[in-house]
Amino acid sequence: MAAEHVSTNDERVGQLVKDHAGSILDYFIRRVPDREDAADLLGETLVVVWRKVRSIPADPGEARMWMFGVARRVLSQGWRSSARRRALTDKLARHLSERVPTADQDHVADVRAAIAKLQAVDQEIIRLVYWDGFTLTEVAQLLGMNAATIRSRHARAKALLHTMMLTARV
Repeated sequence: MAAEHVSTNDERVGQLVKDHAGSILDYFIRRVPDREDAADLLGETLVVVWRKVRSIPADPGEARMWMFGVARRVLSQGWRSSARRRALTDKLARHLSERVPTADQDHVADVRAAIAKLQAVDQEIIRLVYWDGFTLTEVAQLLGMNAATIRSRHARAKALLHTMMLTARV
């Protein structure tokens, strides 16, 4: 019995897609500047239609209207997402342009070169602590290692970096 119901739902959605996907794509094309975006929005709409198959009205005219309602909501969500992405991109661009370098580029290159000479795990520990602001306990969690091991590796790596930086100055 359940297989018949699924088949009926599949056929129904398939017929709705066949009948109305082109119109919905045209709806999006008239509203967004990029055809690829319109196609993506159609895809998102069809996903919702498949997920909400039980909500589709029985009447074909109402089913068409329901699909366009879904398309309208998908479009609204797309605009909001786009606006949030643009705002975040603008904020990030402002942040990056306002940053004042804290060290000259030669020194930064020397530090990066010294870090690159460490073992891969030690490089990651140093980067997570000093570049990303994690505590040693958090680094241990992130790397799935024992906290004591992280503390000892950190201390060794830090001492080695200190030695490398001193010899680089000479």
